[in-house]
Amino acid sequence: MTRSVRRTRRTLQVAGAGVAVLLALSACSSSDSDAGASGSGSSASSSGKLSGQVTVFAAASLKESFTTLGRQFEKDHPGTKVTFNFGGSDTLAASITSGAPADVFASASPKTMAVVTDAKDAAGTPSTFVRNQLEIATLPGNPDKIATLKDLTDPKLKVVLCDKEVPCGAAAQKALDAAKLKVTPVSYEQDVKAALTKVELKEADAAVVYKTDVHAAGDKVRGVDFPESAEAINDYPITLLKNAQNPATAKAFIELVRSADGQKALTGAGFLKP
Repeated sequence: MTRSVRRTRRTLQVAGAGVAVLLALSACSSSDSDAGASGSGSSASSSGKLSGQVTVFAAASLKESFTTLGRQFEKDHPGTKVTFNFGGSDTLAASITSGAPADVFASASPKTMAVVTDAKDAAGTPSTFVRNQLEIATLPGNPDKIATLKDLTDPKLKVVLCDKEVPCGAAAQKALDAAKLKVTPVSYEQDVKAALTKVELKEADAAVVYKTDVHAAGDKVRGVDFPESAEAINDYPITLLKNAQNPATAKAFIELVRSADGQKALTGAGFLKP
């Protein structure tokens, strides 16, 4: 074999080895790249998992049903915590516009929700998720034989109303105006639960509250329907708040409230569908 042929073979062998090395490096690079892409996908998936605390400001009349939904939400999404602040919608709205930290606001009337939206503290447009109707709460067994709204005008009765600035109070006044009646209460309460408690403790003979509150009180009170309540049904709007600290989880809670499961829990508590 000539020296020239041997030199040509050696050159081809070196070139072949180089190609093999390049192919191996390319395969490793491709493998690393695929692993990185896979890792990125897992991270995105895990980052989509709901977690953290959600603070919900909600009308007092929502206490029982929202507490139930909060427990369901935490069960469905391990690692989350739903914290509630229940109270008069007007007080809650004032707190939100004053900077109180909250993620969600559920109000008992569009009027109190407007306080928040007018202050540009809502994210998006609030939506009505339920409605509520008034009922008279009396002592168990209804010993005073209260049968109509007009019966509450009897000066011998100790009647409690919600403050007129609170949705339940505004609705009660609207119903009274529709019936052309005037009731002089022994007290005006800051939220519907406080009004109901007066009857539960036998400090009042009757209170105008929501059907849902009478339902929640069980045998502690007796409910009396009155036709004028149809003139004062309250819409309940809910919204994500602009300064929400946990917007993704807050949105998911709102979705639960508006879902079939949420509506089932709410109508089961006496609320009306929107």
